[in-house]
Amino acid sequence: MPETQPSTTPRPPACPDTAPPREKLVVRSLYKIFGPHPDQALPLLASGHSKQEIFGQTGQTVGVMDANFTVHEGEIFVIMGLSGSGKSTLVRLLNRLIEPTCGEILVDGRDITRLDSADLRALRRQDFAMVFQSFALMPHMTVLDNAAFGLELAGTPKAERLQRAGDALAAVGLSAWANSYPVNLSGGMQQRVGLARALANDPSILLMDEAFSALDPLIRSEMQDEILRLQSDSRRTIIFISHDLDEAMRIGDRIAIMEGGRIVQVGTPEDILRNPADDYVASFFKGVDISRVLTAADVCRRSQLEVIDRADTGVRVAAERVRAHAYDFAVVVDRQRNFHGVVSATSLARALRDPEPRFRTALLESAPTLQAGTPIAEVLGVVAEAPFPVPVIDDAGRYLGAISRSLLLQTLDPETPIPAAEPPRPASSAGQEAH
Repeated sequence: MPETQPSTTPRPPACPDTAPPREKLVVRSLYKIFGPHPDQALPLLASGHSKQEIFGQTGQTVGVMDANFTVHEGEIFVIMGLSGSGKSTLVRLLNRLIEPTCGEILVDGRDITRLDSADLRALRRQDFAMVFQSFALMPHMTVLDNAAFGLELAGTPKAERLQRAGDALAAVGLSAWANSYPVNLSGGMQQRVGLARALANDPSILLMDEAFSALDPLIRSEMQDEILRLQSDSRRTIIFISHDLDEAMRIGDRIAIMEGGRIVQVGTPEDILRNPADDYVASFFKGVDISRVLTAADVCRRSQLEVIDRADTGVRVAAERVRAHAYDFAVVVDRQRNFHGVVSATSLARALRDPEPRFRTALLESAPTLQAGTPIAEVLGVVAEAPFPVPVIDDAGRYLGAISRSLLLQTLDPETPIPAAEPPRPASSAGQEAH
């Protein structure tokens, strides 16, 4: 398998949310057997026979076997695998373009495998839209009419469908090309029209089957950026099929890896990178530069001493805790975990000499911090030069944890042991103490 170099553009960190993610689509024990006698294959699958053995004995082809996973509302869920792994079959099962042999597919809690033809058509109009690798644009129709084509087939009145198609073209940056024809567009622009056609239906679930595979690398990267931009503006549930690891890690909130019709592992890019389920999964990540995949938020730990910024006794309490724990530095936060700064044993002692000690006089000037989404490749120099573990802050200014040199080393080389708590650094080595 060729080595993959993930993009340096980080995925934006997910916004913190106290509510559990809502289940948009749930797949349970889903099977697809191709052939006239699928019942012959199911018992053999249950007894552990391989796809090849089943085909040899019955002539039935196993497309998907015992798929189980959940897709949360508003996430980009990537399904990836090698050619023939079953990923394209699986995505077509989700809206019943291919009929499942058995199993359940729940959309908003409703099992769509039980729907009749009329209800299934209504479901596809209201909840699903699909973007294929082929642009499938009508050459004799304008860009606007192509974007409105799905709505026309659904019987939407002309004025409404043109308005919705125009809004979708605006969302993908093609308003100026509305009256042009596909022949006048580049490949990337044609794929944007295909995306606009799907968005015009305002689906709650967007299915994308190898949608960018036919594009050259630069345009493909631009389309990935477009998906991330659209997702930041209006979070949809997107199920994205890909065979490209770089693409999956760049845009996916979670990834499902398939082999031989089975889902081998589901997890975040970090989860799978750190803990591959087997050698097959690990082979996907061979050669991946981990420093360009993980972010500061993925790596940081709350092992650094924290003190609370209180108006009255805060400085004295902080100085005592720093002394008692033999730390030279501490992170200052408030009760809501908003980050205020970093203090040292020396700066706290200096502040205590004031008649009314205040944290603001103890905070170290120009103390380095890292944003949560910073790629580890950009963290290296900051942590190497800092005299203390560098705090990591989210977009709301909340303290997430800190990254030390030893923690960073252990992240880049998992064989390196890391202590349970960060050892204190001598005050004499801290360049910030001069402040």
